[in-house]
Formats: sequence, structure tokens, C-alpha cells
Amino acid sequence: MRHVIALDVGGTGMKAALAGPEGEVLHRARRATGRAQGPDAVVAGILDFAAELRAYGAEHFGTPAVAAGVAVPGIVDEARGVAAYAANLGWRDVPLRDLLVERLGVPVALGHDVRTGGLAEGRVGAGRGADRFLFVALGTGIAGAIGVDGRVEAGAHGFAGEIGHIVVRPGGTPCPCGQRGCLERFASAAAVSEAWATASGAPGTDAADCAKAVDSGDPRARAVWQEAVDALADGLVTALTLLDPRTLIIGGGLAEAGETLFTPLREAIRSRITFQKQPSIVPAALGDGAGCLGAGLLAWDLLLSTDRSEVTT
Repeated sequence: MRHVIALDVGGTGMKAALAGPEGEVLHRARRATGRAQGPDAVVAGILDFAAELRAYGAEHFGTPAVAAGVAVPGIVDEARGVAAYAANLGWRDVPLRDLLVERLGVPVALGHDVRTGGLAEGRVGAGRGADRFLFVALGTGIAGAIGVDGRVEAGAHGFAGEIGHIVVRPGGTPCPCGQRGCLERFASAAAVSEAWATASGAPGTDAADCAKAVDSGDPRARAVWQEAVDALADGLVTALTLLDPRTLIIGGGLAEAGETLFTPLREAIRSRITFQKQPSIVPAALGDGAGCLGAGLLAWDLLLSTDRSEVTT
């Protein structure tokens, strides 16, 4: 069975799969990232995990994987295959693609975790069939993926889709990026958790608790929630104006609130647009498996582009 290795590296855990030519998952596995042991141990763990997946494929499917796709957090230079920086993993300028190629002996594609998850959502998930889509993940921070004709745009320097750092409240809350008033300081799951803990006087509560309080009619929760929705709508309308997507896909922890988020968000966007066309606004469909599925797509795309280049030469 011809297959590829798909690996999604997170801050605390790694999700992996062996994927067939049609995206079918032939095998799944998980492992801790091991960041407490330091960045060198994280890299060693990734290489060992990938090698074990290769061995599993050879044993169970008669042949080792023909390629690998790996999604990692932080700043990623996809063209050079370098994991440039990830604060939560402690690494800088790791030539991860070359290390994996040396270990596995097959072509390897390296991608940014959110863009890779967005690729999967756009191609086989909530955005299936859309020629232009924007995927936005509302988690600890906010990041996005710009989809065009089945691929995701990385940008000239690998920063495309960083919608969380659109300034929506000039002069507002300082952001670790160095700006003030960034979208993710008001509308991420972490921001809502912090605002609700303050408003409710209950440290330790989070965005999910705030959403439940909104549903129960708590006016404090509704005020916190509306502030986040308004900030999110402001940021998204800026993105819609620039990108004109056909489908807007919202994922991440905050999206788990369902229509508690989507109903007021659709209305807030509708009230702000003038000449722009409102896209279809839908929840992500693939959950925490999106990054792994996207990594598999990266690997198959790499093989396809390699086959094409061989034919033309």
C-alpha cells in the first residue's frame, strides 16, 4: 500500500498518521513532544517518531512511506524547510526537513501548523469546493490560513495569515509582538478567559465557562462575549476586504461555543460590510486532526510536484 507519513507537532504532543493516496488514514499514533527535556530532545523525538512510523508502514503495508509531511508551530521557512522559531518548543533555525530526509530517505515537506490545518479544512473539510477560503483558528492566540485554488499562501517571508496581529484597538492592550491593540488580545480564547475571570471574580474560569454563562443570560458574560465578537468582526472585515474569500472557516477552542459565537459573529460582520460580499461563515469540521491530515496532503503534493518536474525535465 503506497502511503505517506503525516506528523503534526504541537507544544505538548505529536499526532501522526500513515495516509493513503486518497487521504485515507491507515494508521494513527500519538506521542508526547517532550519539551521539558529541551529543544534538542524535541527534535530527536520527532526524528525517532518518524522513523518508527516508517518501520510500521514497511512491516504492515509491505513498503515504507514514499514521503513525509510535517506541521510545526511558530515561524516556519517552508521553502528552506527550516523551523525558524517556536517559543513553546524553544528552538531556533532547526533544519528539520533536511534532518528528516537524512533519517527517512524520502522527500519531506515542512509546513506551519495553522496553515497546514487550514489546507486540510479547505480541501477536505469545511471549505471543500471553495476556490477561495480563509481559515481562522481562535485558540491561545489567533492565526489564519489563506486558501487559493486548493493551496495555502505562505507569503514572501512565511508570515501570511497572521490575522491575530491586525490592530483592531489602536493604543490598546500591549501584545507580545510589540504592537498594541492586536486582535488576539481581545478575541482569542485566552483573551476571553482572562476577561471573564476578571469580570466574574472567579480566577481559573475560562472561555468555555463564559460561553455557558452567556447562554444562561448572565449580563457580565454577555458584555465580555460581545466585546470579543466586536473585535473579531473588526479584524475579519479587514481580512475580507483584502482577500474576498468565498468561505470563512472558524476553528479553535472558541469556535467550540457553536452558535453562541457564530450567530452574533455573522450579524456583527453583516452590520460592518458595505461593498464587500459576506462569505459563508462556517465552523471547522476536522477538529484537532486537521494538522495531521494537512501534513499528509503536503506530502502527497510534494510527490506530485516532484513527479511533474521529472516529466518536464
